[in-house]
Amino acid sequence: MAHEHSFATPGPAGLGALAVACFGFGAVYMGKVDLSGFPLLSAWLIGGGVVQYTTAVIELKDHNITGGNVFLFFSAFFMFAAALSVFAKWYSINFMFVPKASKEAMDAAMAAAGVTDLKMLTPEQLGAAKAGIGKAVGGMVGKMVYIEGWMWMAGAAFLTAVTPAYAKSGLFLLVVAIDIVLWMIVGMDTGWFGDPKTWKPIIGYLLVFSGWYGVYMAGAVTCNTVYGKKVFWTPPPVIK
Repeated sequence: MAHEHSFATPGPAGLGALAVACFGFGAVYMGKVDLSGFPLLSAWLIGGGVVQYTTAVIELKDHNITGGNVFLFFSAFFMFAAALSVFAKWYSINFMFVPKASKEAMDAAMAAAGVTDLKMLTPEQLGAAKAGIGKAVGGMVGKMVYIEGWMWMAGAAFLTAVTPAYAKSGLFLLVVAIDIVLWMIVGMDTGWFGDPKTWKPIIGYLLVFSGWYGVYMAGAVTCNTVYGKKVFWTPPPVIK
């Protein structure tokens, strides 16, 4: 079904915003970004959310039920909620989990040594106490993100349910790649399936692939529209 646009289609901007999220999260899952980069990632996700929300509203106005609803959902959860989540993790780890784990580790070390002052612990005892802090913080983070596994299950299920609609467009492969990514995240965050050490790099590379795919399609839609002919090759639809 063809759509008559009252505005120029904002789809390319929406795909560009999706690429921002894909590249950002891809770098995180590939281990290129540590906790210190999370606040900046949050800021960029908020910017992407504004673009995707705008895209969704315009596409829905033009009766594009597929793109409009997907961009609307993504603006809320792949962008705004994810931005808040990333910032919450950064804050919780730095200002809640690390102080709590450190205090518990030092209290346990002093109790085991039978002393009441940290200065009375030997360097070896201090080192042993500090060694367990990271593991304790990791356990706290694992419990915290468990709820995200359930939340991402809704996102993965939603996108999977609407994926057949994309079989009529050149974005089908992009959507399938993100489907796979979301279900892998669901498995890891809930602990139901998947080894994080193996899956995180795969998720990272899939996200980077998805980001470049989105950028390419954004350029293709824009340039092909401006020139009125196929300047950039685009994948044919699976179903015509």
